[in-house]
Formats: sequence, C-alpha cells, structure tokens
Amino acid sequence: MEFETWWLIGIPAFFALGWIAARIDINHVVYESRSLPRGYFKGLNFLLNEQPDKAIDAFIEIVKLDPETVDLHFALGNLFRRRGETERAIRVHQNLLARPDLPQEHLVHAQYELGQDYLKAGLLDRAEETFNLLVDTSYSAQARRALLEIYQREKEWERAIEAAQALQESGAGGRQKEIAQFYCELAQDELVHNDIDAAVVLLEKALAVDRTSVRATILMGDAFLAKGDTEAALATWRRVEHQSVPHVALVAQRLMDGYRAVGRPQEGAKLLKFYLSEASSIDLLEVVFKAVLELEGVDAANQMVSDELRRTPTLLGLDKLLEARLMEAPPSMRSELSMVQNLVHGYTQKLARYQCGHCGFKARQYYWQCPGCSKWDTYPPRRTEELNVMN
Repeated sequence: MEFETWWLIGIPAFFALGWIAARIDINHVVYESRSLPRGYFKGLNFLLNEQPDKAIDAFIEIVKLDPETVDLHFALGNLFRRRGETERAIRVHQNLLARPDLPQEHLVHAQYELGQDYLKAGLLDRAEETFNLLVDTSYSAQARRALLEIYQREKEWERAIEAAQALQESGAGGRQKEIAQFYCELAQDELVHNDIDAAVVLLEKALAVDRTSVRATILMGDAFLAKGDTEAALATWRRVEHQSVPHVALVAQRLMDGYRAVGRPQEGAKLLKFYLSEASSIDLLEVVFKAVLELEGVDAANQMVSDELRRTPTLLGLDKLLEARLMEAPPSMRSELSMVQNLVHGYTQKLARYQCGHCGFKARQYYWQCPGCSKWDTYPPRRTEELNVMN
C-alpha cells in the first residue's frame, strides 16, 4: 500500500473540523440554556421532586414574564388538570386558542387539551363538541376514543357503536367485544320494555360481531324464556359451555329453573354436576348443592360438597360443607356446629367477591362493565378466593 503525502495534511484537518463542530454545538447548547429563565429549571426541579404546587408557581411566573411560551402553557394546563383545577386548565387552553399567531400544530393540540379539560370537569356536551372538531385532524384517533368514552358515560349506545366502528375502521384496533356489549345494552333495555322481537334482532347483531359474547347468549336465552319458549331458552343457555366453561356458573340457576319448569329437574341436576366437574365454581356449587339436596337428600348433598371441597379446598366450600353437616347433625351437636358455621359464613362473605382483572375493583355481584375503570369483560366469572387457590 503506497503512502500518500496528502494524508499528512488531510488527517489533522479532519480532526480540526470535528473539534470546531463540537465546540459550536457546545456553545449553542450553553447559549440556549442561558437564555432559558431560571424559573424554568426551578419548575422542572419541583416536578422531579413531586412538588406540583411549587412547580405551578414557578411556571406561572415565567408565563407572566414571557407570554409567548406555548410549551409552558401546555405544561401548566396539564398540571392544573391533574390537580383537579379544571377551571384554571380550561382558561389556560382557551387563552392559547385565542392567540391569532398560534401555529396549526399547536392550535390542534390546544383544542385536544381543552377537550380533555371539559371531560375531566364533567362538561360532556362541551367536550363532545370540541372532540368533534378534531375528528379530521392529526388527533383523530385520540378524539374518537374520547368521544367513545363520552357516549358510554351518557349511555348513548347507538352513538357508541358508531364511534367504535369508526375507530376500528381507522386502524386503531379491534372493538368487536365492546360493540357486542353496546348491542347487549340496547337489547337489555328492550327486554325491560318487553319488546322481545327488537331485543332478539339486537342480540343477533351482537353475536354477528362477536360470536364469543357470553352476555349476548345469556340474554338471547332470556328473550326466548320471555316468549314462553323454555326449551329454546335452555338450548341457548347451554351454548355458553362452548363459549366459556367458567361462565356456565352465570347461567346455572337459569338452567336449573328451566329444567324444573319443563319437568326434568333430574336432567338439570345431572348437567350441572357435569359442569361442576369440568370447571370448579363456588356459584355453581351453590346451585348444584340446592338441587341435589332437593332431589337426592341430605346424604347425597353432603357427599357431593365433601368431594368438591377435597378437589378445590376453599373456605367458601367449607361453608357449604358445614351447612350440609348441620342438617344431619344430632341435636346435641347442632348448637356448636351452628356457631362454627356462622363464624365461617361471616368470614366467607368478605371473600365472596368478584375482582376486575384490569383495576382490581371488587364487587359482590358480577359486572360486564367494571364500575371502577369502565372496562368491558374484565371480571373473571370466579370469586377471588377461587382465583387465589387456582393460582
């Protein structure tokens, strides 16, 4: 390899150019940092130390000195909203929107933040109006999500369906389960008003959107029962087994009542015992226990509960076992056994809760939509103690 003499000049020159460029960048950063107000760094420091009140005071001082600081206006508005001071947040974002020189990018951002302020303040009409202005902008997906939340809060299920479908078509993710739930809400209203045919049409739409919708299947069975077709209702409720075996517990009482109504209670009890063997459940055990007690007697109920307790040891199961034992206990032992059963029963009432898998909200009854986080289909159909044993 031949040595080129110009390398002796070129290599030092490249190093010199790199050093000059680095110095220029450093000087530029230093210049920019010096041009920022001291209050800016004070505010950041307060935020990092989780002192939002002092951070707000520092940022307010900067905004007074330099009203053109758009980014600080956004920071202030978000801080006010997080603290629950929605009126001040609204004023900050309204002041931004009133500026004639605001670039389009910041204008759209300010509108979105104002919509969030209205939403947090519960001013749903104003929030809806604001987000509708953003549907055809770069904030389209965020605006549609916010509109979907508003329609759910207002229980405007038809508009919620439209919003969810628009979100889905825009490529923002599948919304089939939510749309099916909205159809179920509409169907449930029709069932309450005894318009069975309208409810069936809505439930068929729900199942067309989501074939795995357990709620739609349960409500469809309810609709057939309301029409007086118990056999069709039973056949429909039995389809829950193919959608989700654990959810069978939610229709167990319906199934048992239906089989009694058609004069085949033994068939119903046999079916429910089969379901119990497939998926252990306290709620299902409760229904099966009563059915076996009625149809086969105390000894059979006692044995059934005892076998289930060995398979899935829970205090809720022990409560049922003590109840069964109390029925056949001699008079001399009933007082003591009753005291134990009452103590266990009192404690199990605290464990007999459903728990949201998203936010952890606990409730005595089963919800399709969590009251805590408003998410759909987040409750497992089993009580918290059962889930703990299984895990």
